[in-house]
Amino acid sequence: MKRRVVVTGLGAVTPIGNDVETFWNNLIAGKSGIGHITQFDTSDSKVTIAGEVKDFDYTQYIDKKEGRRMDRVDQFAVTVAKQAVADAKLDLKTIEPTRCGVCVGTGIGGIHTFLDQAKVYFEKGASRISPFFIPMDIPNMPAGQIGIALGFKGPNTAVVTACATGTNCIGDAMRTIQYGDADVMIAGGTEAAISPIAIAGFANMKALSTNNEHPEKASCPFDKKRSGFVMGEGAGVVLLEELEHAKKRGAHIYAEIVGYGLNCDAYHVTAPDPSGDMTVACILDAIKDAGMVPEDINYINAHGTSTHRNDLNESLALKRIYGEKAKNVPMSSIKSMTGHLLGAAGGVEAVATVLTIVNGIMPPTINYEDVDAEEGMDLDYVPNTARKADVKVAMSNNFGFGGHNASIVFKKYAE
Repeated sequence: MKRRVVVTGLGAVTPIGNDVETFWNNLIAGKSGIGHITQFDTSDSKVTIAGEVKDFDYTQYIDKKEGRRMDRVDQFAVTVAKQAVADAKLDLKTIEPTRCGVCVGTGIGGIHTFLDQAKVYFEKGASRISPFFIPMDIPNMPAGQIGIALGFKGPNTAVVTACATGTNCIGDAMRTIQYGDADVMIAGGTEAAISPIAIAGFANMKALSTNNEHPEKASCPFDKKRSGFVMGEGAGVVLLEELEHAKKRGAHIYAEIVGYGLNCDAYHVTAPDPSGDMTVACILDAIKDAGMVPEDINYINAHGTSTHRNDLNESLALKRIYGEKAKNVPMSSIKSMTGHLLGAAGGVEAVATVLTIVNGIMPPTINYEDVDAEEGMDLDYVPNTARKADVKVAMSNNFGFGGHNASIVFKKYAE
């Protein structure tokens, strides 16, 4: 019999708030975190907008000297992990460290460090490369840095599945606890890829919105005008705990995580399979793993990137699963406010999904103005205004380049 796994802590650094409370309040207020890029000169760029994290001060959570030896992606990760531990009131002095682990990934890794050191190499030569270059750049280091910062000596892994990363990490962490390999896991994703080369790469493959004149309107998932995603940055994690372990220490339980599905389109490096077969299968696998049927799902936190095919595929998948009843399943995309956080999307969106259950409020899809009726995208996307609802069971979906698909299911906790 699988061990039950619950959520006892949350952490978030996002374009609409550097802590969970601020993030949630701005989310349900429908506030956009997207604006003109300030981190570099965009005069030569086709795209000049992104969802940047504002006023981030890592020294609130990390020693200044240690922080200088981390890429921004690592700083985000350690920050949200410490937030989640504090939120869970987990006493690091009394826990068994070998029973506590980490599964936190990133889609791109320490790209700021890579660019800085590449410039040093070409301008000053190999001898001037920092000895910290490799550990600041590699994508497993956010998970490694969290383990070091918290003293967690249990399973420590970093899934890298592009935009499905955070969701895969949370699902894998759930199973790590279910199978008895850990009692506590920090799980989610982190990303800090707003840089000239990443923006150029995504822009040149025509994946990004070029609505530079109206940044707050640029991310419009499911809307007929959608024309590409807006890159965001940040990190989000959940602290997962085996139920009896949580109860024994008197932990506050936000929700229970009960289902996980994952697979691959095996179709194309960037485009989703237009058949949607594996999207449907992934969602159904997560529901089956939860011991439920599709009708049990009250709300879906959508992948909803604001790209043409992704939004269409996710909508059509629901129609295949639910038929005419698909219009009765509310589904919203918070990427309309945060932008697309790539490897961190699943972590941040899991936090939002859990809080949807806890607070009984579904965050909106802002900028939803024109229904794409021609392609049958006429579902309930919780347009523009948050909605109160008794959400007992909620799902979060994320799908990534390479055909990676991942879905997780949370439900209200009950004895």
